Amino acid sequence: METINNKTLEKLKYELVRDGIVTYETLEKAEELANVQNINIGQALINSAILNEETLLKFLESKLHIPYVNLEDYNPDPKCFNFVAFADARRYRIIPLFKIEDVLTVAMADPLDLFAIDKIIETAECSIEPVIASEKSIIKKIDEYYKVADTVENITLSKGIEDFNWTDELHKEDSGEEHIQRVIRAILKQAIIEDIHELNLEQVEEGLKVVFKKNGEIFDRGILPAILNASFVSKLKTLSNLDPSVCEIPQLGKLCFKVEEIILIASVSSFPTIMGERISLKIYKPPLALDKIIPDEKQREILLNSVEKPGIILVCGSPLSGKTHIIYSLLMETCELNKNIMTIESIAKYDLKHVNQCELNENIGFNMDKALRFVEFQSPDVIYLEGIKTREAFEFLSELFYNDKTIITEFMANNMTDLRQKLAFDDFQSFKSLISCLVFIHSRESIEVFDKSTLQKYLA
Repeated sequence: METINNKTLEKLKYELVRDGIVTYETLEKAEELANVQNINIGQALINSAILNEETLLKFLESKLHIPYVNLEDYNPDPKCFNFVAFADARRYRIIPLFKIEDVLTVAMADPLDLFAIDKIIETAECSIEPVIASEKSIIKKIDEYYKVADTVENITLSKGIEDFNWTDELHKEDSGEEHIQRVIRAILKQAIIEDIHELNLEQVEEGLKVVFKKNGEIFDRGILPAILNASFVSKLKTLSNLDPSVCEIPQLGKLCFKVEEIILIASVSSFPTIMGERISLKIYKPPLALDKIIPDEKQREILLNSVEKPGIILVCGSPLSGKTHIIYSLLMETCELNKNIMTIESIAKYDLKHVNQCELNENIGFNMDKALRFVEFQSPDVIYLEGIKTREAFEFLSELFYNDKTIITEFMANNMTDLRQKLAFDDFQSFKSLISCLVFIHSRESIEVFDKSTLQKYLA
């Protein structure tokens, strides 16, 4: 059980010693245990029966002068859930309680997590008043009140919004961080209006060029003046949980934003060039129910049956065709199964209930190779592996299959002919024979599902 996050306890841990709640030696042992088990000090103290949860929370209440709330007997206002996305609620262990005028009161496991507060202020667009609650009770309330957005078919935008242009926000006479945040939001809003899933920010002499990409074509959408470059990039990185002081090496983060009351996720990638950093954003919409994507009941049954037995489920299509979207819908459909479902991803696009999602972190050496070497110790029944591209990775998929695992992964192919040509190489022969189901996305309106027997005819 994780009671409170590290930022708060790291600042106050020695106060526990000064107040005589624990000894210095006990605290040192708890820190060692936390490091070994990859948990925080609060967990270590409670798991070792040194402190109970209530004592620790009351201690924090007295030191921070922030009220402690017992959520067991508290019912949050459901209207406030629109202010905090499900993904952010789970990530930061935070749940909104009520809103009075322009102040949203939220229960937090880590009230000194200023980044979380700043992120919630950005999405909620109001002031935040934190109270302290146990992480266990927060997670329980999140699971009780939130529902993953599985019925969002399209983002319905306001009438007359087709004339929206992000540069109108740029040219307002405001200044400061709030103006920069509104410009960022305006660019993202225009991308959604134009049904864009990838946009890039490129350094040019005049400033930062905004480029939209759709169906392989690129479209210029204006330039942010050079005088605003530094503050714009810094704010975007901060909102995406990237280090704004680092520009010499690539970084990968995640941005949560709201357009017309719909919460969306974007991966944010920064990459150094000789002109300066280039930033790429890929926008992911909430996953739909599987029957909304694959209306044919027979094809849907083929796909769902494939999850129940060992094999490789391969989802194919051109870039930005919606491969990840279908996989998330499939995971959402099957997450109620009595199975250990795990994912290994660069970015978790949306939090999925009953799915153990794992994000890679190159900064600490946790890459795909290391994840593949250790994931089997977690005994997954179903595992989604993002972006398998190396021969070693394909060989590992074979090993997982022979250990009775169901593997879901994706593969880039512009059409069936392209797929046949790519899988015809000798390196893929073993892999190809293990494919139990193939989903090919020709377009949003045309998706085919092949079982093993039908697939062999197409790939022969």
